[in-house]
Amino acid sequence: MRTGKGVRGLAVALAGVLALTACGGGEEAGQDGPTSLRMTIWSANEAHLKLFNEIADEYKKANPGVTAITFDPLPFENYTTTLTTQIAGGNAPDLAWVFENSAPDFVASGALLPLDDRLKKVDGYGYDDLSPATLKLWQNDGKLFAYPFSTSPFGVFVNTDLLKKAGQKTPAELIAGGQWNWDNALAAAAAVQGATGRAGLVIRDFDYKGWDNLSTFWTGWGAQAWSADGRSCGFAAPEMVDAMTTLHRAIFTAKALPGPGTTADFFAGDAAMTVTQISRASLLKDGGFGWDLVPLPAGPKGNYSVVGQAGIGVMKKSPHADEAADFLAFLTNPTNSAKLAQFFPPPRQSLLTAETLAKTNPKLKPEQLQKVVIDGITNGVVKPNHAGQAELSQQVRAGLDPLWKADADVRAVLEGVCTKIQPLLAK
Repeated sequence: MRTGKGVRGLAVALAGVLALTACGGGEEAGQDGPTSLRMTIWSANEAHLKLFNEIADEYKKANPGVTAITFDPLPFENYTTTLTTQIAGGNAPDLAWVFENSAPDFVASGALLPLDDRLKKVDGYGYDDLSPATLKLWQNDGKLFAYPFSTSPFGVFVNTDLLKKAGQKTPAELIAGGQWNWDNALAAAAAVQGATGRAGLVIRDFDYKGWDNLSTFWTGWGAQAWSADGRSCGFAAPEMVDAMTTLHRAIFTAKALPGPGTTADFFAGDAAMTVTQISRASLLKDGGFGWDLVPLPAGPKGNYSVVGQAGIGVMKKSPHADEAADFLAFLTNPTNSAKLAQFFPPPRQSLLTAETLAKTNPKLKPEQLQKVVIDGITNGVVKPNHAGQAELSQQVRAGLDPLWKADADVRAVLEGVCTKIQPLLAK
């Protein structure tokens, strides 16, 4: 992650917004009376919202000065764009969910309120219980600017009924035989498509747009979007070429994944497997189909894990920043963290045990939680993130567009991606 002098894109835009509003905190600044808080989130899932609202209701009972707390779901596909548009338009929320890919920009921009000193002073909060590894992405100059609300490894949800219908071994059977790898996973996915007409494997939230979700695949080859210091493009490296060649063949030759323009919802029974996080488990319906949750298949480089991380920050210029920070402390205290752990793996070390997580994850077995969530957090790498991510992401997506054709020259396309983004990385 690069911050400081290298900050561009979103960070510059946020800094400009802050400069324009430096003389005041908004229309309600300084007003007395009831306080209303608004927090933008990515999910409109009923189970998620129900739990958020239950916690908010408890907070309001103990804090009658806060009369309303609204959770504002923004579409996942353009969440960050919509959030920054709200900020630039003077309609900033009081609290905001921030994805890992835009963390460097938000953290370095000055848009967020420092949280560490405030959280440390809350009785019973247990700040020292927060895993230092989960805090790194959200820190700058030794200060914490967002709480690492969800550190969630990616796993594979499996429709065991579809696999059996196609005469395929389940991932659990392959794991038992030491054969759960991408070659076998893609072969099983292709067999399901051929035998049933249903989709084999879906990388959720990719849809030929969200390219950073492909890190759940290419990391198995040891590939990375850019170097650890963020200065060198990794798309043209041999590991990435091998990974993306395998993916391209799986899509266009084996038909193991739905092609461009085709959608398939695993949770509606339309696919045999999907790569996603445990927060999606709430979409499973009792009695729908037999299912399992397993770790990502091994790649040529062996076993690996990829982690998606989201933080929640308080907008520094919110007219109710103090109240928002107080609510954030309540939302993320040990008791509420345990409740939220059924969807969003917490950074609290005391809660990261299979037995503890199983209490609030009735749909998942302790073994699944251990292998996918706990081991994944311990060993995983975070999805690609970089200062100026918005501009970088647009260039990568545009550069990869020619890849999603049957006759694409994979190596040439990936070299073209590096041609597009290397000047941005080198700044």
